[in-house]
Amino acid sequence: MRVLLINPRFHLPIDTRTTPHLGIAYLAAMSERRGDEVAVFDQDVEDEKLTDFVRRFQPDLVGIGTNTPQVKQGWLCAREVKSVLPNAVTVQGGPHVSALPEESAARPEIDMVARGEGEDTWIDISNHLEQWKAGNPNFKVQDLHDPQQKMLDKILGITYMTTAGKLRHTHERPSVADLDALPFPAYKYFKMDRYSSLQPAMDAIDKGKSFSMMTSRGCPYRCTFCSQSVMAEKWRARSPESVIAEWKHLVEDYGAQEIGLLDDSANIDRKRLYRLSELLIQEGLHTKAQWVMINGIRANLADTELLGKMKEAGCKRVAFGVETGDEDILESIDKRVTHDQIRQAFKNARKVGMETVGFFIIGLPGDTEETMEKTIKFACDLDPLVANFSMMTPYPGTKVWEQVHRNGGRMLVKDWQDYVFFEGKARYEMGPTTAELQERKWKEAYRRFYLRPHRIAQTLMRESTWKNFPRTVSMAMKIVLPKKTKDDKVKQMIEETQQVAC
Repeated sequence: MRVLLINPRFHLPIDTRTTPHLGIAYLAAMSERRGDEVAVFDQDVEDEKLTDFVRRFQPDLVGIGTNTPQVKQGWLCAREVKSVLPNAVTVQGGPHVSALPEESAARPEIDMVARGEGEDTWIDISNHLEQWKAGNPNFKVQDLHDPQQKMLDKILGITYMTTAGKLRHTHERPSVADLDALPFPAYKYFKMDRYSSLQPAMDAIDKGKSFSMMTSRGCPYRCTFCSQSVMAEKWRARSPESVIAEWKHLVEDYGAQEIGLLDDSANIDRKRLYRLSELLIQEGLHTKAQWVMINGIRANLADTELLGKMKEAGCKRVAFGVETGDEDILESIDKRVTHDQIRQAFKNARKVGMETVGFFIIGLPGDTEETMEKTIKFACDLDPLVANFSMMTPYPGTKVWEQVHRNGGRMLVKDWQDYVFFEGKARYEMGPTTAELQERKWKEAYRRFYLRPHRIAQTLMRESTWKNFPRTVSMAMKIVLPKKTKDDKVKQMIEETQQVAC
């Protein structure tokens, strides 16, 4: 059977990096193991029209992965597929549709929504579709939606619309229990030479040599702003030996120079991460590819012994979710960590010589000018190499989403495509947390953090600053500099620099 996996185009208001979609790479590997003919179409890097590709490949089954800003582009992809192959079966998955499955399932171009983790559901759909088509030469996709036949009801974890206009949710599918049993992500189906590096300010990473990896899934914590629980709540981990095997595969078969761990909480099991670091050293992999933490690790579990071993094993950068500088708001978001623990984690990372990233949120429920000021000052005191300030975005499936709708808040975004980072626009307001305040303090946070003299000097000393100078200046224009500096002279400087760089 021919299966096509699509990553819809993801628009960001800044020049950003492109990396292969890990979830799609896993599904591609699952389909390959099943014996299917597999193709991946990533709109972020493709220059061919999707309709032309579909016409040439003729897929039987199409999977479309989407997060919130991508969901409408995902619908468009499905429509384009159906315009060429009306009988192709379209499945949409990802965090957004897992939180709001009815929205996508009600659309005529989407045959079904896969909720939660997708690997087992994807193979179940593939097996059933193959059986249905083999037993019925006149199979039509409309048969799947016939309320009398109930063909889809045997598949766990999906939502679909019947031809009678009724939504059906099949029983929940358990999360993948044994992560070691999953095949390694199949990057062979991606045009790797078109992807860049995972992280900003990482020097000397060649195109196509940066990979992401998941060593665990789920999170036992329930931060009110986080949407990851819509995919899976229970924390599960791969064995260190399984991770090492994939690490070797990426280094030896793909020449990986950088590996980014996408775990939501990689150090939940401290002993496992320590053992993984030991094995990286024993296998000599610590000198082959540097690695970084893309998401934050738990500050309360980041001691010098663990961080030191990670550093020795090749980990260059670690990230912490700080979120806020106000103690009361920190408690209200159920972070289950203290500011003292956060301070100590940053000190521990510096002590072992590791770069740090801090994630901060402007506009959490209850945020005022005073509490936002505390967050900015806390960020400056911690002084990570990279400070990422984001405006609070109430994503579907989060507790903050429920708070806003339950407590008289007002959503300001009119379109799912507006749920993007670095847009500079508030997504909601509630009580004292007004849109004007969020937008003003967000820009102020970046200016005050990055325009300190020692930070300017530090930035100028980094190779990546000059290697990507047009992008650096453009980022500063969009985020760091106040509007009044965006005059014709600065714009002219960017244009001239881009011409020289080209």
